[in-house]
Amino acid sequence: MNDHGSAPPEHAAGGPLPYEGVWRFTAQAVDASVPQARRAVRELLVRQGVPAPDDLVHGLLVIVSELVTNAVKHAALLSPTLAVEVAVGAEWVRVSVEDDHPYRPTALEATSGQTGGRGLLLVREITAEAGGVCDVEHTASGGKVIWAALPLKPANA
Repeated sequence: MNDHGSAPPEHAAGGPLPYEGVWRFTAQAVDASVPQARRAVRELLVRQGVPAPDDLVHGLLVIVSELVTNAVKHAALLSPTLAVEVAVGAEWVRVSVEDDHPYRPTALEATSGQTGGRGLLLVREITAEAGGVCDVEHTASGGKVIWAALPLKPANA
């Protein structure tokens, strides 16, 4: 994976907090990229000192795993590489996975006998439980980016 960091966004109160910023990693659309992406995101959150509780970090890592797995399974033919982006603001963290495949997936309602097709449904459930938002957007290059943004503070705080 390649780490392409960029300058953190300006914080309204006079500059960014130490953990704010945007980081982008690229990877091949292969199975080995799933644990690599999880590890890279976990290490980034720790290295930057992002004030995220363990359950939030766990949720983010599950989301990253599901989104990268979907890109590997469903987009690799048209998109041999994918990008994982982590954007951290003062009170939120956003993870996204981008590929060059034009298909826009939908969260499938899984039946009890189904073993697959639950990834996006799980992403939506984790995001909603954390009080966050998620979506799928088309990219300028004709691909898509799937993202989830979770608040760093509990939704009921």
